[in-house]
Amino acid sequence: MSTDAEHVRHYQLTHTTTYTYPHPVTSSYGRTVLLPRHGGGQRVHASGLDLQPRAAHSAEHRDFAGNRSAFFHVTTEHHRLTVSAVSVVTTNRRRQDPARLPDTPWEQVAQLVRSVEEAGPNSTIGGPNTVLTIAESRLPSPLVDVTEEVRAYAAPSFVPGRPLTEVILDLAGRIHADFDFSPGATSVGTRLPEILQRRVGVCQHFSHLLVGAARSMGLAARYVSGYIETRPPPGEPKLRGVDASHAWAAIWLPGGGWLHIDPTNDQFIDSRYVTLGWGRDYGDVSPLRGIVLTEGSGSSLDVAVDLWPITSEQMPAAIEEVQERLPQTSSPAGRHPGGGHDTGEAPRVGQASAG
Repeated sequence: MSTDAEHVRHYQLTHTTTYTYPHPVTSSYGRTVLLPRHGGGQRVHASGLDLQPRAAHSAEHRDFAGNRSAFFHVTTEHHRLTVSAVSVVTTNRRRQDPARLPDTPWEQVAQLVRSVEEAGPNSTIGGPNTVLTIAESRLPSPLVDVTEEVRAYAAPSFVPGRPLTEVILDLAGRIHADFDFSPGATSVGTRLPEILQRRVGVCQHFSHLLVGAARSMGLAARYVSGYIETRPPPGEPKLRGVDASHAWAAIWLPGGGWLHIDPTNDQFIDSRYVTLGWGRDYGDVSPLRGIVLTEGSGSSLDVAVDLWPITSEQMPAAIEEVQERLPQTSSPAGRHPGGGHDTGEAPRVGQASAG
């Protein structure tokens, strides 16, 4: 029998984005979703943003979905901006066992979602935020097209009377088998009809497709941004800075909560995943976006992600290392300041994607 301790993992997480500009930048505004969420099977011991140059103004707040959104404004003239999100996190999350989940047919779940929408604040499912989240998660969103093509792709998985858990597992398996993981073949703005036609993409697109397919059948689904621990080939050491942002989907199952499933790897998530945030689609949880003021044009972007496993004995030193990197004005509890492939739009707008 497995124990809870076998599912506990500790990580030191660093996500560094570096923008280099050919002309001086006099002002840089940024908004990030790069600090891990609390709860949901993970505990954040320390986290915050380390910016070079330092920010003149910064703040953190919780957005509507409860994600940790941080803002910064750098006023020191610079040719290079480095934004490092540093965290120490513990995850304790068992992979879902389909046999232990409710076997509710997907049609009943879709009907319940409709009833939540119709009842609105009078729904007995939960409080106002729960009702709004479920209702909003069924609707199309800016980057998730709920079209006839998406519905047609979803249809073979939605056999009448089939339990929702089986539907989602089958759908994730089909996406995993039908599409090639191909970084560079797509962009942040590539839409689902093109993904369906070309059969290529990265985790962002595969997650959007699963979310869109579920919504097309009346289910509540959302996009999740985070990381997954990568493992080197047998006999080779794990290298620093070669991990990447990741994305997956979550589907609402009454009595089972939100089922987090990764179509890129065809599995439910476990303790090797670290969650940053969730929303309607990638646009709600873009890791980093902003505006810079400069006289010229052009820029280059470099992203390095390091999700490094540590032991419980290494935790105190890792926490101290993170705290030493952060501004002294940050709060002691989290030292709060005050998004495969990464892409950037520059110099006016910078954005790094989860993929």
